Amino acid sequence: MTTQEVANRFNDLAQTGQWDTIQKELYADNAVSIEPAHAAAMGMSNAEGMDAIRKKGEAFNQMVEEMHGGYCTAPVIGGNFFSVGMGMDCTMKGMGRSQMDEIAVYEVKEGKIVKEQFFF
Repeated sequence: MTTQEVANRFNDLAQTGQWDTIQKELYADNAVSIEPAHAAAMGMSNAEGMDAIRKKGEAFNQMVEEMHGGYCTAPVIGGNFFSVGMGMDCTMKGMGRSQMDEIAVYEVKEGKIVKEQFFF
């Protein structure tokens, strides 16, 4: 798939909250996930490989007490990259309710996402 095709499929699945399917279908086995440096204070770290990325997602989900809503914008494509705006309204365990917004940038090689990087 081209970057545009990967981005379109990502968007279709994201609009219905199918994050597991996105990872299963669109990610390379050796993909990496990069968080901003300040995310470590929130218990979020970088991950390499799909097993580690899935565990990172599970750990984040365990921190969520209640999800009130969320969004993912349409992708913007540039070369082998696409980016989306994302956000969620959630109550984190022991931290109360908050609105989180970020930009996510994805790198595509040989029809698969090989890197995700988050900015917030």
